[in-house]
Amino acid sequence: MEHRGAKIQILDLPGLIKGASEGKGRGREILNVIRGSDMVLYVIDPFQKSHFDILDRELWKSGMRLNQDPPQVFISRTRRGGIEVRSTLEQTNLTEEEIQNIVRSFGIVSATVTLRTDVTDDHIVDTLAGNRIYSRSVVVVNKIDLANKKDMERTHKSLPEGWPILNVSAKTGEGIDQMKDFIFDNLGFMSVFLKPQGQEADLIEPLIIKDTSNVRDVCVKLHRDFLRKFRYARVKGPSAKFDWQRVGLDHQLRDGDLLTIILRKS
Repeated sequence: MEHRGAKIQILDLPGLIKGASEGKGRGREILNVIRGSDMVLYVIDPFQKSHFDILDRELWKSGMRLNQDPPQVFISRTRRGGIEVRSTLEQTNLTEEEIQNIVRSFGIVSATVTLRTDVTDDHIVDTLAGNRIYSRSVVVVNKIDLANKKDMERTHKSLPEGWPILNVSAKTGEGIDQMKDFIFDNLGFMSVFLKPQGQEADLIEPLIIKDTSNVRDVCVKLHRDFLRKFRYARVKGPSAKFDWQRVGLDHQLRDGDLLTIILRKS
């Protein structure tokens, strides 16, 4: 799908069954594809009450954490001293001893645990596991042409609070046109305008990148030589402290920036 300058690949995957995370119904193959995606789009209808719960549970068990930020938990192994827990705020869910026991259950006997959020046991386990995927997710509710107000209210109440939801009808076409914007907006894209050195900026066709991108990400997207020959970059726009600020590879970009990349001649 091409929309607003971005090329978006949408994969229509087979449905997951209960036990998919354990390999049932070729579940592991499907889940591996989902784990490599930028966003999970659930398509449900108001008449299958358990479908979302089954799908969401299998994704959770496979290590996906949807619409969540990685927990602010930092664990550094030490040579001696046991397990020391440091926290920047009061912990209301776990005691220090409980945190230490969870860390020990992973075979770690000496470490410094730094907490910058009010953690749960899942936060500690997820950090220690090291293979969790934090991804965006949206829900499309189909068949609204057949549903009444109570059906829709019940469906929305059953979904996680704060998740983006769009109501559509594949039969009547209601909401289908809006779905392109819905997908684009929730993927978290931004536009950066490139200005080749000594030339005018291209303000017609921006480079579409993820809203977490820095200068390094742009160089990788353009061509590997941009990274290999990189000297510095200049930025004008929302991320710059002043016009055409000189920045390095780690500079975080923002939507609407103008960017010039300066390369070594050889």
